[in-house]
Amino acid sequence: MDHVEYRRVESGEDMEEVERLRYKAYKAREVLPVAAKSMIDEADFDSQAYVFGLYYYEQLVSTIRIHHVTPDHRVSQSGGIFPAEMDAFLDAGLSLIDPARFAADPELSTEMPWIPYLTLRPNIVAAAHFRADRVMQHVRPAHAAFYKRVFYADTVVASRMTETYGFDLTLMATNVIEVGRKLLTRYPFFISSASEQRMMFSRTPNHTLPPLTIIPTARFMAEGDLGTDLPL
Repeated sequence: MDHVEYRRVESGEDMEEVERLRYKAYKAREVLPVAAKSMIDEADFDSQAYVFGLYYYEQLVSTIRIHHVTPDHRVSQSGGIFPAEMDAFLDAGLSLIDPARFAADPELSTEMPWIPYLTLRPNIVAAAHFRADRVMQHVRPAHAAFYKRVFYADTVVASRMTETYGFDLTLMATNVIEVGRKLLTRYPFFISSASEQRMMFSRTPNHTLPPLTIIPTARFMAEGDLGTDLPL
């Protein structure tokens, strides 16, 4: 983690770089959305959406978009694919973290197997900051075992064909209230300080730009300190 940093993407130039990486990654894996005219959409600019780039030695290696979904604000990628199931969580009064648009540079992923873990790390930081009840995952069925193993995710919908992508997706959910302590103990690099959480996800009323770079704080936390992370 010594040479890794996050950037919250809100400028036009950085968003163009994210769009290029999304296209490169999706095309390499043949998962481009059907009839997609652009890899940037309105959801990227939603008031409760946060787009992050993961930089290694100042090179963008991956990106992810995170939605904070609440009963009063239901914009999310999973909601467009699994509307009834997402509404069931929200109608029960739960708050959700819904990651989407995961993309990693296909030329680097093989030699850097840690990229998925650190790219998905902001999901856990978001759950801590917003005191969320669940972290959702809509993934291809072949990837479900990874999310079950790493994030202790439960299967909500085993498989459903999606018109947007033209292939099956699985909906999963991590109950961070139940598994939070176990998750942070097993994977301490998911730990974050309160200051890192604020840098990642706080927004000021006058919409000033976020910090240029955000350094992961897990390695600075005292041994055995789970910080102010998840609603344990």
